[in-house]
Amino acid sequence: MELKLINDKGADAGTMPASAELFGRDYSEALVYQVVTAYQANARSGNRAQKGRSDVQKSTKKPWRQKGTGRARAGMASSPLWRGGGRIFPNLPDENFSQKVNKKMHRAGIVAILSQLVRENRLSVIDNMTLESPKTKALANQLRQNCGNTNAMHFLVNLLRKILVRQVRKNASAAAPQWRRSHAGTRTTSTFLTPWFLG
Repeated sequence: MELKLINDKGADAGTMPASAELFGRDYSEALVYQVVTAYQANARSGNRAQKGRSDVQKSTKKPWRQKGTGRARAGMASSPLWRGGGRIFPNLPDENFSQKVNKKMHRAGIVAILSQLVRENRLSVIDNMTLESPKTKALANQLRQNCGNTNAMHFLVNLLRKILVRQVRKNASAAAPQWRRSHAGTRTTSTFLTPWFLG
């Protein structure tokens, strides 16, 4: 099979041969749904924090006596039934939303998406692209001229950014060793970088 080839101006530049195993796979809606759902779930930071009964600043004194007032019994003002009380099941920052997808399933899902894009004539290969400066804005403008689709441009820019960041991390970890303690208590160098450095 062949893919559509365009130049840096977005004009048609012919076709190029491509593998049918990569761009000719049948579309599986259930597989793509699982891969996309896992991708979106793994992107969640899980930084929501709500206060429970022990977190709200309320007095633990019993508001009124148990019997004889005619009102509903109450133990403390931090009750979840009261306004300003704590949540029964509060959301915590350490909540984990990650979902595991097997490598074969992930690869098959990506191949199914690419194959469907080829069938809908929404996938093009850029022959050659040159940038005046290594800026994300310049790359986005170039892709916007070629693709004309904001979503596709956004996906490509994020993909290229992740690849560049991964290369920078790899080079930085190899070039900036840090000190750590060995089992014997002596100081040795390590190429492991802490998460705060990697960002």
